[in-house]
Amino acid sequence: MLARIAAREAQIGVIGLGYAGLPLALRFAEAGFPVTGFDIDPQKIAAIEAGLSPIHGIDHARVAGAAITPHQHLSAGAGDCDVLVICVPTPVGPHKEPDLGPVRDTVAALAPHLRRGQVVALESTTYPGTTEDFLLPALLGAGLQPGRDAFLLYSPEREDPGNPEGTVGCIPKLLAGATAECLEVGMALYGPVAGGVVPLSSLRAAELAKLYENVFRAVNIGLVNELKRISHALGLDVQEVIDAAATKPFGFMPFRPGPGLGGHCIPVDPYYLAWKARELGVPSDFVELAGRVNDAMPGYVVGRLRDALDARGKALRGARILLIGLAYKPDVPDTRESPALEIFSLLEERGAEIAYHDPLVAQFPATRRLGRAPGLASVALTPALLAAQDAVVIVTPQPGVDFTALRRHARLIVDTRGVYRDAAVSPTLPFETRGDFPLQGERAYHAVIQA
Repeated sequence: MLARIAAREAQIGVIGLGYAGLPLALRFAEAGFPVTGFDIDPQKIAAIEAGLSPIHGIDHARVAGAAITPHQHLSAGAGDCDVLVICVPTPVGPHKEPDLGPVRDTVAALAPHLRRGQVVALESTTYPGTTEDFLLPALLGAGLQPGRDAFLLYSPEREDPGNPEGTVGCIPKLLAGATAECLEVGMALYGPVAGGVVPLSSLRAAELAKLYENVFRAVNIGLVNELKRISHALGLDVQEVIDAAATKPFGFMPFRPGPGLGGHCIPVDPYYLAWKARELGVPSDFVELAGRVNDAMPGYVVGRLRDALDARGKALRGARILLIGLAYKPDVPDTRESPALEIFSLLEERGAEIAYHDPLVAQFPATRRLGRAPGLASVALTPALLAAQDAVVIVTPQPGVDFTALRRHARLIVDTRGVYRDAAVSPTLPFETRGDFPLQGERAYHAVIQA
């Protein structure tokens, strides 16, 4: 296997061609390996066959120039692959418990195609013990002993959608093997495609390291979201407080508050760690508290909006509300776990008339079954539309949104991201920007509320 990898003859199979799997497949192809990609989504397969990228932020030219053979079913070529890399989702269930169905189903589908000499790697973020609990039994069931007959790895993805420097070729890659021989093969495999390889002592250590780096962010975001609520109660600008603290050159890292967490990792991973801790009988108070704080932020935003409308003599029920940004972060079309969807749901439950604008999300995601949402499309921002809204809520400041025009024409803006602290926005526009609710004449209705 080492010789086949060194000669770029090892056939690479990447299972799951999403935000993690497709960049990895492209890196292997660009490094000279023959690559086969598998995904259950026929639209992704058709796009790759046509030389088009199904993932925002990946150029069509990269896909067209890469020799990736896509298949919808593992039976079409998994057995011919020397390396099988699993990059499937690891979501949480309705009660915030780990949902390893995609991993379980993938391993079950792979079982008939496992053979001597293969490398099997898991890249999905998950709790410690997953690789040993799911992949190891599959290899042993096929009569393959890791380190002797086949090679078992865990190397978690670290993709950052929308960040050109947050890709597999630019950042170090964590790696662990079931045995020393597995790790040796893994180092040879990932070395040509990663921005450095960081070997760990065990599969579980690598799994926990990946969870920790994401939970670190979730806990600190939970802290700054609490700070935001405290700052509002004190009548202070939380952004000013953060900027002041950030002038300390050591022992501090600035995090920014928002309307809640989104994406696949940060809102999900704390619950994987907390679930595993409960199984072990170990407390995970910080982790669980951060999850509760961040999960509560959409409701807090709706509460701030309701209070701002009440102060202006307008009820939330029947109010015309425009959401800016449906994706979970700027410069991506990804709505997975987006707080905008939860805000939409809460407003709909309270009888508001809701529209949204997002230059990157043309249609409301069909997977979200809300009353009016299926089929709902992004509306164009016009002076007339903005003037007709009782309030505009900035959830995600997407590139291409004219925030100066929005501020000029909207009657009330609830800003969850601190957009209007940007010096590029003219301070001479006729708005009062405050954390409370001014009630003097026309200026009482033309205001920006930081939420």
